Amino acid sequence: MSATRLLVLGGVRRAGRAHGYEVRRDLISWGSDEWAHVNPGSIYHALRQLAKEGMLRAHDVEESDAGPPHTDYEITDEGREEFLRLLRCALSTVDVRHPEMLTAGLGFLTELPRAEAIALLRRRLDGLAGWRSSVAPHLAEQDPDDHHRELLGWWVHSADAATAWTRRLIERLDSGAYVMADDRGPSPSASAPPSESAGPSESAGSVTGSAGSPVSLQPPRRRRTSMK
Repeated sequence: MSATRLLVLGGVRRAGRAHGYEVRRDLISWGSDEWAHVNPGSIYHALRQLAKEGMLRAHDVEESDAGPPHTDYEITDEGREEFLRLLRCALSTVDVRHPEMLTAGLGFLTELPRAEAIALLRRRLDGLAGWRSSVAPHLAEQDPDDHHRELLGWWVHSADAATAWTRRLIERLDSGAYVMADDRGPSPSASAPPSESAGPSESAGSVTGSAGSPVSLQPPRRRRTSMK
């Protein structure tokens, strides 16, 4: 999975239609260059690659009084499906190597129906339990005088903290927190159950790696600009 891919698709999806500078400005303003290592070059590369794959539709805009020539992008049906697939995986999969995927997914949490978001997070709890159970026995067997037990202890602590946080988020969603996709009206593209959206190598609730420190993102109000 790629946080940049998820962020770019999600950014264009929310904008409706935007050019590269606007997408870059929004993503950088969210701090994604810090927690997801997203830089301007990777954003422009992702836009071009996603357009090549048919996930985005590129529109060449000629020079005018409004500004220089540039390329606008809008998401396609295939891009919406890919965005939702990545979002579902980001919320349900525990990836200790890429914690930025969860952070990116949280930025688009409200793009899903409430029940589906809760179901995905419950799958995440299963993944966290599996991760903890794979580490805890080694901690118990570790020599008390071996300082490497601190690393194992950190992993167990991280799993426990991530589990507690995920349960609290589920409780908040279950009590009606936030305006979710189905609160805004039906969205056929976001109605597929989680089990149908996770591929064999990215199954929901699986552990491919650590729970990162979750950061909820609130995208800024968009403003048109003539820069490329």
